[in-house]
Amino acid sequence: MFEIISKKSHKLNILLAVVALSCFCLFLITGCSNKQTTVQKVSVKCIEVIQRDTPISREYVGSVIAKEEIQIKSRVTGFITERMVDANYPVKKGQPLFQIDRRTYEAALWDRQASLASAEATLSETRIDVDRYQMLYKVGATSKQQLDQIMTKEERNIASVASNNALVKQAQDNLNDTLITSPIEGRIGLKYLSAGDFVTSGQTVIATVSSIDPVRVKFSLSENEYLELVNSFDTTERPYPNPEDMPINIVLGDGSQYPIEGKLVEADQGLSDTTGTLGIVAEFANPNKVLMPGMFVRVVLVGQERKGALLVPQRAITETLGKNFVMVVNAEGKAESRNVKVGPKYGSFQIIEEGITSSDTVIVEGLTKAKPGSDVAVTMMTPEEISALNKK
Repeated sequence: MFEIISKKSHKLNILLAVVALSCFCLFLITGCSNKQTTVQKVSVKCIEVIQRDTPISREYVGSVIAKEEIQIKSRVTGFITERMVDANYPVKKGQPLFQIDRRTYEAALWDRQASLASAEATLSETRIDVDRYQMLYKVGATSKQQLDQIMTKEERNIASVASNNALVKQAQDNLNDTLITSPIEGRIGLKYLSAGDFVTSGQTVIATVSSIDPVRVKFSLSENEYLELVNSFDTTERPYPNPEDMPINIVLGDGSQYPIEGKLVEADQGLSDTTGTLGIVAEFANPNKVLMPGMFVRVVLVGQERKGALLVPQRAITETLGKNFVMVVNAEGKAESRNVKVGPKYGSFQIIEEGITSSDTVIVEGLTKAKPGSDVAVTMMTPEEISALNKK
């Protein structure tokens, strides 16, 4: 009987051990499940879809060019004796730039002046003879032929004086041209010529001067872009009476907007045969000399206003296989992918035509971690924070 009791006790111990082990395993499974739930929650930063009246802007790539760019060539031949400016320095109109050796031209001027003085002396002498012969002719002391000959001589001497005057003027101009000055106000780019270099009249380019205030920005529109722009002025709600009145802004390479608006000044007469684009030129005041020829900028044309446009940050949009998507947080607090149709840009934001509503919350940061259907921990951002983030 004792042996029977012992066997029952042993079976009971085994049963209790199995129950205890089962409880422990259940505890582990429950704990792991809770831990996995915590790991699946992804931290993201979001912004509510913005809805407001928004002016439609279009962006194009442009380059800064000088309104005037003049190649300076010497009008006289000779050696440079002095360079008076450095490269890339601003210059004033009429400011001296180079001095060409003037000694040869001084000697030529003196020679022409001497020839002029001789011709004037000969003319003075001839005029005295003319007066004398006229008196003799009146009293019959000389013939008409002799009087005509002396008067013809006077005319030749008058012509000689005029010719020598012209040669003196030419020699004086050549001497003046040995001092080369800037024809306009602007910034000079030198060809690195220095004292001792030889220049040839009308051939050697000594420097290039580009005007810097105002400057111009040249950009191009494709045929479709041109038609889209023109059609925006055919609506009943014209934002501006004429395309020339459209405000033109530019964004610099560092992402900052140039503070002064420009105006449309030129456009090609037609589309280019080679590129199929229409060239347009805008002009901008440049009082602080910030804009320089050769800089690349983004040209922004502001057109008609879109009523109640839906805006999301550009960084919230991803493109896959030619389609655009945004990730939103749905009512269950999960990430949800939406296929959207994008419209024009507005600063660092993008107008969305279809795919979202004004009540949606869009994920801006954490897109690489937030997969569709995953739980997310949301931190809201303001439009100002988004703009500041884009400037970094």
